[in-house]
Amino acid sequence: MGEAMIEGLLQHQLVGSSSIIAADLEPNRLSSVKQRFKVATTRNNRVAARKADIVVLSVKPQVLSAVYSDLKGHIRSSAMIVSIVAGATSGSIAAGLRHQAVVRVMPNTPAQVGEGMSVWTATEAVSDRQREWVGTLLAALGKQLYVRDEGLLDKATAVSGSGPAYVFMLIEGLIDAAVHLGWSRSEAREMVIQTVRGSAIFAERSALHPAEMRNLVTSPAGTTAEAIYQLEKGSFRTVLSKAVVGAYRRSVALGERDTNLVVASKRKPVRKKRTKSSS
Repeated sequence: MGEAMIEGLLQHQLVGSSSIIAADLEPNRLSSVKQRFKVATTRNNRVAARKADIVVLSVKPQVLSAVYSDLKGHIRSSAMIVSIVAGATSGSIAAGLRHQAVVRVMPNTPAQVGEGMSVWTATEAVSDRQREWVGTLLAALGKQLYVRDEGLLDKATAVSGSGPAYVFMLIEGLIDAAVHLGWSRSEAREMVIQTVRGSAIFAERSALHPAEMRNLVTSPAGTTAEAIYQLEKGSFRTVLSKAVVGAYRRSVALGERDTNLVVASKRKPVRKKRTKSSS
């Protein structure tokens, strides 16, 4: 996602390559990014953040505590933090980095081809100008939606953040089914991807409810009716709903763990009193 953001910035000429510094611990990854985007790179987070107006956190939730320790007190007071870390709340990020201007974003992988969906929110310390810039950045990755209630970010994680995985699984299943019927895998892939793509575009451009669009394809006692019957018999909707709810709960749990780590790091160690031993 970090690379997708760099690509969006450069393609839409929002900033020049000389204004971007990418930080990562993996040398091969940095070499690839430097060669592809012609940006400066470093293995040191502090070097990257030292003069930055915008610090983007694009890491796994499991390593966020290490990032806190590394960057705490090393971010400019006028800078803005943009986090795309799943589950991590703006409050825990602000506390972990001792910096109040935080934007929390939930993007998704189609951002890599300029067709992403990003839902975001911001703390009160983020200025109007900074908010405007965030909207412009995310619009370069696809569509963006600002929400005031940060609680909606965990829900967006479950729907649009994890959503591409559900769609890819559907694509995979349809391709396997087509191969089972005798199509070659390349032909099956072409048919399925175009069907999913065309259906999404049709749904976007139509004012009809999805159920109405489905009914347009479903003739009484026809092939689609039989397929829908089998999907409903297999609890297709229920399983999908449970998957989304499960993803939401996991996102909330990740946020709670991050908050607990920040709180724990603030606690001073308790010194044990020495006791005299008796012989």
